[in-house]
Amino acid sequence: MGLFNSALLARATITLPRAITLILLGLFALNLLSSRVLAAERVISLSPSTTELAYAAGLGDKLIAVSAYSDYPEAAKKLEHVASWQGVNVERILALKPDLILAWRGGNPQRPLDQLASFGIPIIYSDPVNIDQIADDLDKLAQYSPHPDQAHQAAEQLRQQVAKLRSYYARKTPLRTFLQFGTQPLFTSSGHTLQSEIVSLCGGENIFAGSRVPWPQVSREQVMIRQPQVIVVSGDKSQAENVSAFWRPQFAVPVITLNEDWFNRAGPRILLAAEQLCQQMASLPSPVAESH
Repeated sequence: MGLFNSALLARATITLPRAITLILLGLFALNLLSSRVLAAERVISLSPSTTELAYAAGLGDKLIAVSAYSDYPEAAKKLEHVASWQGVNVERILALKPDLILAWRGGNPQRPLDQLASFGIPIIYSDPVNIDQIADDLDKLAQYSPHPDQAHQAAEQLRQQVAKLRSYYARKTPLRTFLQFGTQPLFTSSGHTLQSEIVSLCGGENIFAGSRVPWPQVSREQVMIRQPQVIVVSGDKSQAENVSAFWRPQFAVPVITLNEDWFNRAGPRILLAAEQLCQQMASLPSPVAESH
């Protein structure tokens, strides 16, 4: 019996490491399988910006419905609309049986989103206030994408390009910049928005950066007392002419216009707006540092 037990012990000693190896391999395979299961097959986007994020993250082929004004890339125009400024069509979304919803926090009403979540549908929220957070959103979407490398590469490219712009367009004395949205009423941006970050990136200083609310309504007097050296708006050349006329005769400063979709959507193309703004601001003379 002693000899037999010794043989069993020796055999167990030999096979135990092999058993552990098999268990570890099984766990590794299970981990790969579970990460693959997360890849979404039926995706719905509830805003134009999240639609652009989905395509950038390699999820374009999985989109089955989008929001109104989701017009980029071209393929998005062919998809059914299930959301607009009027609200979210919960019944239609449920009928489409999505396994992932992309929503704009603060832009989409919360109540229908809570309804959808109660049915167990995963919802990814996006509401970036800087370009790094757009890159983070792309990294987050990678786990749901059939092409995760595409999502991570898009995120890294954003971060690298932002760093290049910040380095290249830095100014010793920033240009006092007024971000103008509308005229009557007159709105602007605080320092906690994507649009304000772009101004800083290009060597500008948002004159309402210290506002406590993200999108404050301001008066003509509040703008003029801050003496902006440049005004930034979204739109075409005719919009620049309208804005210049709005401020005459009190003061006349350069008006920079930016592509509306690039500038107003919290997606990867915000970088195109940044490049557009940086190039135009670089053509303006640097202000003389003021003495205090």
